[in-house]
Amino acid sequence: MSQKSENVVWQPQSVTRQQRETLNKHRGAILWFTGLSGAGKSTVSVAVEAALHERGILTMVLDGDNIRHGLCSDLGFSETDRQENIRRIGETAKLFMESGVVILTAFISPFRSDRQIARSLVPEEDFSEVYIECPLEVCEQRDTKGLYAKARKGEISSFTGISSPYEEPENAQLTLNTDQLNINECVEQVIDYCTKNGIIN
Repeated sequence: MSQKSENVVWQPQSVTRQQRETLNKHRGAILWFTGLSGAGKSTVSVAVEAALHERGILTMVLDGDNIRHGLCSDLGFSETDRQENIRRIGETAKLFMESGVVILTAFISPFRSDRQIARSLVPEEDFSEVYIECPLEVCEQRDTKGLYAKARKGEISSFTGISSPYEEPENAQLTLNTDQLNINECVEQVIDYCTKNGIIN
C-alpha cells in the first residue's frame, strides 16, 4: 500500500529489539497460523499460547474474529478488504515481535500473496507459517456457527472454501493435520518446532 501521509518521519527508539529480547530471555517471533474456517487455527494457537506462557514466554494471540471487533471492524470480506485485513495484522504482528513477544496469528488468510506480504515485513527467520490442514468436509462438520451451511445456501458471499478460494501454503514451516492429530499432539509439535528453531529455549 502506498504511503498517503506526508511529512512523516520514522522515530528511532532508545531501547533495541535485542535489549527487549534479553530482558524477556527469549526471541520475538511470528507464528502465522493459516487454514480454512473450522480447521482449528484458534483452538491450536490458544493452546500453544498457554503452553508457552507456562514456560515463561511472553505471547499474544491475534485472532481473526477478535481483530474484526476492533482494529479491522471497518472491513468486510471482499478480496480488497481481506488484503487490507492481513496487511494490518502483519504490521501489528511486526510491532509485537520487535518488542520481543512471540505473536501467534490465527487468520484464514486465504491468499498466498497476502501471506507473503506479511512475511516480507520481517526478517525471514522471524516468520513461521503454520498450516492448519483439515479437509473441507471435516471443517463443515465442526462448524458450530453454521457459516458453511449459510454459504452453501448463498446467504454468505465470498466464503473461503465455498465461493472463494483458499490457496494452500506451498512451503509452510510446519503443517498440522487437525483431522488426525489431537490438540495435545498439535501443541507438542509447535513447541518442538519453536525449540529446534531457537524461538524458545
